Amino acid sequence: MIKAAVVGGSGYIGGEIVRLLSRHPRISLEAITSRQLAGQKVADAHPFLRGYVDLTFNESVDGQGLDVVFLATPHGASMNLVPGLMRSGAKVIDLSGDYRLKDPQEYKRWYGHEHTDPENLGRAVYGMNELYWDEIREADLVANPGCYPTCSTLGLAPLFANHLVEGGVIIDAKSGTSGAGAEPTKATHHPNCGASVTPYKVGTHRHTPEIAQNLTRLQGRLAEVVFTPHLIPVVRGMLCTMYLRLNEDLTKQELLGVYTEFFRRKRFVRLTEVPWMQAVVGSNHCDVGLEVVGPRKVVVMSAIDNLVKGGAGQAVQNCNAMFGMPEEMGLDFPGLGV
Repeated sequence: MIKAAVVGGSGYIGGEIVRLLSRHPRISLEAITSRQLAGQKVADAHPFLRGYVDLTFNESVDGQGLDVVFLATPHGASMNLVPGLMRSGAKVIDLSGDYRLKDPQEYKRWYGHEHTDPENLGRAVYGMNELYWDEIREADLVANPGCYPTCSTLGLAPLFANHLVEGGVIIDAKSGTSGAGAEPTKATHHPNCGASVTPYKVGTHRHTPEIAQNLTRLQGRLAEVVFTPHLIPVVRGMLCTMYLRLNEDLTKQELLGVYTEFFRRKRFVRLTEVPWMQAVVGSNHCDVGLEVVGPRKVVVMSAIDNLVKGGAGQAVQNCNAMFGMPEEMGLDFPGLGV
């Protein structure tokens, strides 16, 4: 069995990782940490885990005796933990933004502080399985992608990788309130968001450079991205609608052929007419659809569960790759539907 720990297990993402690992056939969950809840039963903080997880929150772990550590920690905290965990011999999957942006100056610009672990920043592998499975297999440190970059990049990857895009892309993204984390805020207070759609962090969202980095790498030249996220009155789920222009005339059927070939044998990407968020909620799937809406004009749509494919599920998928297991192990179940 692969011995695993989750650092930062009291939040939504941490709890979701624990939920998935608790039923994984080849992973033994050895420790879960929370400084605030140290000494308390994990199932008291996450009642859905009663009867499945009989562990108590630890204050910390040092990596000794562990094969892999999942970091569900805030931005800025992970880079303080990774060096020690790496020295212990454990593999690390970081779900914060600390190792996603390869340029430390870009990190400082968007996150507001210096990156203190440039050595591991250089060696971290970006953990988008559908694009970089072979690199992830050899990695000791994986930067788990953000939720919006996962949803949008998977929808756009076939077009950018095949150099079919003229100019940039406009991304209109909508996500549920769980993406804001477990701590309540004025913006996520139900009376303020329960019957509203609200754009936020327009032009300043930290996932913008991550999306641009992904698309730039795919097409081999700078990708222009205009990204606007919106908060919608649901708990889970994310939908990205993306507008772009092609550099050649292609029919919808020809584009679907490009997508089918690109995602061949990718278990968790499904092509559909119009993605329905409830079809993916609770699952590790990404549903993708597209329409040709005018001469060389295309609308691409993609949907994921922001906590699963956009976070914990993708982290488990990365773990599967790092230890030579099938990508679907512990994740092969459908969405909720309603």
